[in-house]
Amino acid sequence: MKNKTNQKNPPASLLAEGSERARPILHQHASEIQPYGKIAKLPIALDQQVCAADVELLNQILADTMTLRDMYKKHHWQVAGPTFYQLHLLFDKHFEEQSELVDAIAERIQLLGGISIAMAPDVAETTFIPRPPRGREEAPVQISRLLEAHEIILKEARSVAKQAANAGDDGTNDLLVSQVIRTNELQVWFLAEHLVDVPGLRAENAKAAASGS
Repeated sequence: MKNKTNQKNPPASLLAEGSERARPILHQHASEIQPYGKIAKLPIALDQQVCAADVELLNQILADTMTLRDMYKKHHWQVAGPTFYQLHLLFDKHFEEQSELVDAIAERIQLLGGISIAMAPDVAETTFIPRPPRGREEAPVQISRLLEAHEIILKEARSVAKQAANAGDDGTNDLLVSQVIRTNELQVWFLAEHLVDVPGLRAENAKAAASGS
């Protein structure tokens, strides 16, 4: 019996014809369909000037939120000391929550007809948050850096929320108040309590209180 694998291969022209439509179109380049800083107006019943102003402000908050998010991941990897396990988990939890905020802010920018900042070099040029060193730092320093970054974002978010409300941009106001501000405030609380200087094993003056003196 003749083996099918020994049959004559079809000509190359037939092979090419049969696979042409499945071949990826590589190395494509073209002009941007929307330059950064320009508004592609969507029918959301907001004035284009309002959209443009809020997009610019939201991109600043987005850049700072992306920086804070990445700082949490850096500290998650590099934390050291007796609270390593707790902070390792806490930093990663906050990283995930900040990642959700990044998506929410970026999507709001796009919804307003703008272009959300995205690439790391652009974020680094835009953020107001000071850059930490590449090396490893002590846990209290890590926490202090995070708290300072949170405060920068909270100041921005409160200011932009008021401006958005005054301009009638209720969606942006709601995003900032119900998600950005509340998430950052809660994370500040969880961080700040780690910097309260209390005894680890025995309360101060415990012996004196026990003896009644």
